[in-house]
Amino acid sequence: MIQTETTPNPNSLKFLSEKVISAIGTEEFQKDQAKDLTNSFIKELLGFNGVELVLLSKNFLSVKKTQDISWNELKPMIISHLNHYFENNQDPILKETKKTSSPKSENDETVKKIIDVLDTKIRPAVARDGGDIKFKSFNNGVVKVELQGSCSGCPSSTMTLKQGVQNLLCHYVSEVKEVVAV
Repeated sequence: MIQTETTPNPNSLKFLSEKVISAIGTEEFQKDQAKDLTNSFIKELLGFNGVELVLLSKNFLSVKKTQDISWNELKPMIISHLNHYFENNQDPILKETKKTSSPKSENDETVKKIIDVLDTKIRPAVARDGGDIKFKSFNNGVVKVELQGSCSGCPSSTMTLKQGVQNLLCHYVSEVKEVVAV
């Protein structure tokens, strides 16, 4: 059973599943990557007219569409695609082991604190809106993050970044002075 939820981004919709969609964490795929993908589910989904970005997480998938197609047209196709996959497969859509690289920084303790706050306090809230936030770097008090899924290009992402993410990180990690999206 697939359910949908709106997100703050009107061009993005969240599709929830009782089944595990991604066993490797959150991953984002954009239309221009489709030709290089080996995962047929994601490749086909990105091939749908109007789909420009797909974010897969443990129990949800977010789809960002172009302006020229309506959700009334696209939503049933995506639900059908998900249902067809899970009728024919027991495994999650993403199941390969993900290569993790630990961030290298002269401020390793600070970076660990930043990542901990992102993972425990910020990512769950962003995931509720169908997105994700990834740590990129920390230098001279500035944290660089990447907004993904529904959050990329969302009209309220700047406010979320400054009033939500920056305030929380500054509160919990005194070395943080500013947060910027890359």
